[in-house]
Order: sequence, then C-alpha cells, then structure tokens
Amino acid sequence: MRYESVLLADRDERPPHSLLLRAVLILLLVTTSPLQAEQFDLRLEGGSVSSSRNDVRIPGDAGTRFDLRELTGNGPDPYVRFYGTYEVNDRHSLRLTLAPLEVEGTGRLSRDVRFKDEVFTADAPVKGTYQFSTYRLTYRWLFHDRERWRWGVGAAALVRDADIALEQAGKRQSRDDLGLVPLAHLYGEYRVNDRASLILDVEGAWSPMGRAVDAGLMAEYDLDAGWYARAGYRTLEGGADNDDVYTFAWLHYAQAAIGYRF
Repeated sequence: MRYESVLLADRDERPPHSLLLRAVLILLLVTTSPLQAEQFDLRLEGGSVSSSRNDVRIPGDAGTRFDLRELTGNGPDPYVRFYGTYEVNDRHSLRLTLAPLEVEGTGRLSRDVRFKDEVFTADAPVKGTYQFSTYRLTYRWLFHDRERWRWGVGAAALVRDADIALEQAGKRQSRDDLGLVPLAHLYGEYRVNDRASLILDVEGAWSPMGRAVDAGLMAEYDLDAGWYARAGYRTLEGGADNDDVYTFAWLHYAQAAIGYRF
C-alpha cells in the first residue's frame, strides 16, 4: 500500500517542486562564503526494513481504524536510499536524500473496515499497499569540530510522496498525499580513531496535527582512496491525526552503506 501522510499530513497548496527550488536558492545564499574546501560525498545505503506499528483510519473522523500489518506483514522487506552531499566549505554543507519505500502484501482483516468510500470485509483476502517515499534537501552548519567530536545543526525541506491502498474483489480505494514538510536536523560524530567513527544523524518535526522523526546511529570505517563503509540502525516514526487521515507508523531499518568522497 502506498503511504505518505505518516509524517505530518498538512498539505501545502503550492507545488512541492516550487517550494523545494526556493529552499535550494535560499540555502545557496546562506552558504555563500569564501570556499575553504570543496568535497562531494556519494553514498548508497540498503538493507532491510520492518515495522512495529502501522495504524490507519481513513477518513480520520469516520473510517475504521485497523492495523495495516495484517495485510503487509511486519517485514523485513528490502530498501535502498541514496545520499549526495556537497561540502560548501569547512562549516556548511548541503545534502540530497532520495528514500523510496513501498511494501505490499495480501492478508485478512480482523474485522470489516470502512476505508474511504468502500467497506472491505473480513471474510475475503485484501491486498494492502504502503508507500512512503521521501526526497529531502538538508542544510547543515557544523558549529563544533574539535579533537574527537563534531556537532552540526540545520534544517531540511522534505517532499513526501505517500499512499495507502486497499484492494478486494475488484474494488480499490487509495489515499495518496504529496506535500512539503520542514524538518530540524542534528548531526553528531565521535572519532574513535583515524579510520573509525560513530555517527548520529537525526531529522524531525512536531506539530499539533502530527510528528515525524528519522534517526540513524551508524559506525563508519574509512577504506582506501576515498571509499568508506557504514553499518547501523535507523528508525522512522511519525504520523498524522486529523479529520482527513489518521496514520501512525514505526519503521526499523538494519542498514549497510558504501560511500565515496572526492
């Protein structure tokens, strides 16, 4: 099932791509300063994702609340992410994150469910699809870089592309959502030695209508000639609660990555 409103489902009437372009221009202006270093960092991340929660009620004020995992299962399912980072100088950087995610499965509901304009019954199999794909531009200011510790803060513009869908006996209903969400960003790094580091990377936001957090804890090891490897854990948790939609999910990622700096 496709799903995107799991993170702060407030819609913006302006096109998301227009808002993202404005964010790019603002960030470029903010980071304009004499260049001390120019470095690109490309990273491919993959692994497995599982869920410990995926509650849905659509519409939020009149639908039936159910656990989508009855249809899609808990996982694990494969996933991939791509990161591209440009270090403008020693203190400022921009990062692009492409994080597609879609899982689906067929199962039986524990009770009849009203989902949008249809009732899906418990006496026959139902196919569920969950999509929660995000595309982000993150600005980071590194305010501390001494000895073994590095700390940075910033902000991200997230474009979410989400959808939840149910299918049964020729009938289908879906609830998609496309919008832009601002997130706060926190970065921490502890250098264990010349080659190994521990990294904390968090992005999140909260509002009266919902919340979102994407947090990862990783170990990194520098290889030769600009290459490095990472492994760790990531969690994505959030949701929205309003008249149009009620969705809350908690996802867990076992991740490994390979990257190249130049």
